[in-house]
Amino acid sequence: MKKILLAILLNLSIFNAYNTNAQETKWYKGNLHTHSYWSDGDEFPEMIMQWYKDNDYQFVALSDHNIIAEGDKWKTISKDSLYQKAFEQYLAKYGKDWVTYENDKEGLEVKLKTLEEFRPLFEEPEKFMIFKAEEVTSYLGDKAVHMGAINIEDLIEPKEGSTIVELIQNNLDAIQEQEKETGRPVMQHLNHPNFTYAVTAEDIIKIDGERFFEVFNGHPYVNNYGDSIHESTEQMWDKVNIAYHSMGKPLLLGIATDDSHHYHQYGSKFSNAGRGWVMVNASALNPKAIIEAMENGKFYATTGVELKDIKFEEAGLSIAVKKQKNVTYEIQFIGVKKGSTESEVLKSVNGTGAYFEISEDVLFVRAKIISDKKKKNPYSEGDTEVAWTQPVSIQ
Repeated sequence: MKKILLAILLNLSIFNAYNTNAQETKWYKGNLHTHSYWSDGDEFPEMIMQWYKDNDYQFVALSDHNIIAEGDKWKTISKDSLYQKAFEQYLAKYGKDWVTYENDKEGLEVKLKTLEEFRPLFEEPEKFMIFKAEEVTSYLGDKAVHMGAINIEDLIEPKEGSTIVELIQNNLDAIQEQEKETGRPVMQHLNHPNFTYAVTAEDIIKIDGERFFEVFNGHPYVNNYGDSIHESTEQMWDKVNIAYHSMGKPLLLGIATDDSHHYHQYGSKFSNAGRGWVMVNASALNPKAIIEAMENGKFYATTGVELKDIKFEEAGLSIAVKKQKNVTYEIQFIGVKKGSTESEVLKSVNGTGAYFEISEDVLFVRAKIISDKKKKNPYSEGDTEVAWTQPVSIQ
């Protein structure tokens, strides 16, 4: 009974959080999944942070695989002229007093700067913040399970498991344990569940404590849209929340990320920056405020569509879109009715504003805003810009 009551209170808190006039808050743009030379990205972290800052992001999580940007790490730079030129640009920008490197017959090696070293170059109060993060990366046979751990203090070693559910649960527990030990808020999200088709909705349903997952990931090999025998991440999202609602669990929340790896080659074969992000309505630009706002569902995921406002008023959800010139929008309210095992579009409105009254026969509802503006450098050919709000429930 206590578990069900807690879930109801959490879901109601999402409604209250959506009322962006309830307190003095701001919208902050951020990417929570970013790779660099510290693991399998192909650029120096300083150059990556500069790109995000120049492109109006307010926060970024540097989330390399099973490593934090600390300690000594040297990177051998590919002899390909593309990467040799990129190094010359890096050296020209930061200078020999900053860049430590060796170039001999064995090739070019560069000592990577740590988060502690490069953070002061970019962070500014209320302008830009870098999360200390890690992508906790585990495998079960040929199945890959990756989990974002945001705002950590220490490296989290990946855990094993005899099943996918056990593997995810063990890693989730380890991430949550660090939050308890350090007393600092740590956000965890399940990344690209359809990568290697490792994680199913049924797996996520069995996990305890899962709050976030990537409904959109910009890497070309993560299968966001599923295929003829695998569900899309959106279908998984609703299926999980049907189960979570019946079990009295807080609803699963969806984020969009770049999962950026490639910074010098562009197109559908590469994982580039700028494909997906979150917009968070928070009281301040600091880890506690951003994570607290997201835990309360006070954010939306997007590939380009911007919202002016999201509100819950008198058991209804209202959406206001920030219109771009010569762009049209469809606002879909997607939800699940009592007794149904599938989600459906409960209401669709063409325009920049829409309201959905949540009746007692609706278990939960979320909004998807679809524009006709073609996405620049899309995840998949033909993609248009889209945004997703978080699912809410009054039951």
